[in-house]
Amino acid sequence: MVSARFIAVLALVGLVSCGARAPETERAELGDFRLGYNIVQARDVERGPFSRAATAAELTGAIEAAVERRLARYDGDGLYHIGVAIAAYVLAQPGLPVIYTPRSVLFLDVNVYDNATGQRLNSEPHRITVFEGMRNATPIIGSGLVRGKDEQLANLAEEGARAIEAWLARNPDWFVPDPASPRVEFDREALDARAQAAISALE
Repeated sequence: MVSARFIAVLALVGLVSCGARAPETERAELGDFRLGYNIVQARDVERGPFSRAATAAELTGAIEAAVERRLARYDGDGLYHIGVAIAAYVLAQPGLPVIYTPRSVLFLDVNVYDNATGQRLNSEPHRITVFEGMRNATPIIGSGLVRGKDEQLANLAEEGARAIEAWLARNPDWFVPDPASPRVEFDREALDARAQAAISALE
C-alpha cells in the first residue's frame, strides 16, 4: 500500500535521477536468464493526486511491452518468469512553471520465478519507484506541460523495465548457468496466451 501523501510528495518534489544512462544496445550480465511469463497486474491500483487517469489495460499494456523489449533480448538456457503488480501511479497534469510542476511517478512490486524449480527467487516483492526521464522536460517545466498521457506512461514503463533489469543484474546468483541442465524450449506465443488467460481468470 502506498499512501496518497507519499505519492503527492514524490510527485511534487520530482526526485529525478539525471545521471548518464547506458546505451540501449548495452546489456547487463544476466547469466542463463531468458524471459518466460511476463505478467503485469493492475488490481487495486492507487491513482495519486494531481494525476491524469489511465485504465488498467493502458497501464499493463505499456509495462508489458517495455519489459518485453528490454528482457526478451537475453537468450540464456534457463527460463524465468517476471510478475509485476502496479501499486500506484501519477501521470502529471499541467502545472504552473516554477511554482507547481508535478512529476509523473510509478510504483511497482516485482517478483521473479525460476521455471526449473517453480520457486520465487526474491524473498519479498521488490518495490521499484521510477520517475520519467527528463527528455523534453526540465525541473522547472513539468512533463504535464510538454507530454501527453500516453507518452508519459510509455516513458515511465521504459524506466520501470530498466529498473527491473538493473535489479536482476544485482542478483547474479539467481542466474548461474548449469552446464548439466538442457536448454528449456518453449513457444513464446503459447506462453503469453496462457499468461493472459491466467490474468483474466483472476479479474
